[in-house]
Amino acid sequence: MIARILSRACLLLVLLATAGKAGAQLPVEAFGGDKKATFDALFFHFFRNANDQPSRFLFFSRTRASVDYKITSTTNLPSFGLTEAFSYNAPKLKGVAPVAVVQLLNRGLYPKAGVQYVLLRKEVTLFTWLVSEPDNEPVVDHFLLVRYTPKITERYQLFLQAESISAFPSQANENRSFTQRFRLGLMRSAFQFGAGIDLTEAGRDEYTGTQNTGLFLRYDFR
Repeated sequence: MIARILSRACLLLVLLATAGKAGAQLPVEAFGGDKKATFDALFFHFFRNANDQPSRFLFFSRTRASVDYKITSTTNLPSFGLTEAFSYNAPKLKGVAPVAVVQLLNRGLYPKAGVQYVLLRKEVTLFTWLVSEPDNEPVVDHFLLVRYTPKITERYQLFLQAESISAFPSQANENRSFTQRFRLGLMRSAFQFGAGIDLTEAGRDEYTGTQNTGLFLRYDFR
């Protein structure tokens, strides 16, 4: 019951955040790799106040799904994740802010809290947080997104994005997990396209990993 209520609340927050006052673009990516196809919609944006200026409240939203080409009725099943986060960004903290996160994944619902840092410039974006579950034996998560889009010509910009997701369980018998995603291509108006690679690794003393290499197409719905 609680999970259903929270998931509906997350959906409502997404709808509110993408409404007029949020004023956010919604970049959506389709990635065709050699092992999996993925769909990704990730954005973060400051809510706007009554004077149509950015407020101190930042909303982060991500919806991600992947389908393995070797899917069967019992193995390599599709994965789905929904992440919603709110932070309060006081100007005196210069980008550092407390953040509350809710993640809805295939395996369950996970509320988390921690600290976040955001740097937004014309050509550079840096977004990172360190959050933990409110539990006696929590999993500590670190997320980092770096994007660089310098101008190349009058019509085109370079599109370079690197992303890192790390999970550190406090239990000694639980595996750590690491994910890195890289995108390199061109940007023209609302379109970005190029090549990419997704890397995953999990383990404790010994690690096993996978990679998914392919092409991406992104579009910013404005």
